[in-house]
Amino acid sequence: MTRPAPARPQTAELNSITLSYTDAGSGPLVVMIMGTGSPGRVWHAHQQPALLAAGYRVVTFDNRGIAPSSESADGFTMADMVADTAALIEHLGGPARVVGTSLGARIAQELTLARPDLVVGAAMLATYGRITPLVAAFSAGELELIDAGTTLPDGYYAAITAESNLSPASLRDDRAARDWLDIIGFSGQQRTAGVRAQMALPERDENRLAAYRAISRPAMVVGFADDRTLPVHLAREVAEAIPGARYEEIPDAGHWGYLEQPEQVNALLVDFLGSLPR
Repeated sequence: MTRPAPARPQTAELNSITLSYTDAGSGPLVVMIMGTGSPGRVWHAHQQPALLAAGYRVVTFDNRGIAPSSESADGFTMADMVADTAALIEHLGGPARVVGTSLGARIAQELTLARPDLVVGAAMLATYGRITPLVAAFSAGELELIDAGTTLPDGYYAAITAESNLSPASLRDDRAARDWLDIIGFSGQQRTAGVRAQMALPERDENRLAAYRAISRPAMVVGFADDRTLPVHLAREVAEAIPGARYEEIPDAGHWGYLEQPEQVNALLVDFLGSLPR
């Protein structure tokens, strides 16, 4: 696939903060929402090029908490992040097709529920409508490590991050496993105050499955079969809660399935987005 030249990041003052975003291509608007601690440019590795090639205008952005967007280190809520996304779509002249992963998928669900006027349809990857005790324990432990100023040995941090976010299929080959470990190690483990604020969202533990029965826009949920961070049954629950939602499950994919199995993810996104009204 020929990749177009990347668009330059832009900023806008929206919802009382600064949002940094990248706007590329032309056609129906797609807004992509990344997960906890990750910048919007993660989408640029695989999903943005595929959607640009399919004829979409693709906007990625750095959520509140991720510089150069406002870090809002004193804390914020899920409702704030939903309002940020709504303000961005309005700024871009929406409505939009919305794609989110992990925390970004949760934001997409809440946005579709609260502002259906801004959403043509929504695709949620590796999502959840509630948190299990095990997931809650991991999240609490990670916050305790941050607050204690604890830094893990780099090799160990890379290993547990790979184990948590990648499928065993991606790690079966020793060379591929070393590549992933190098990538994770190069990324580092520093957590800014803004990322900590994302991790400490007060609504993260709330069970929203019953509320999602009121979602009225077309929806697709994509589960990653080997997801250890947010086990795949949580994604299935969201699909079962949203009336008429399409559910797809990708094998040999962990929480970072959009990086591990990009061709399958991209094919599903292009098919779903193409089924929505123009």
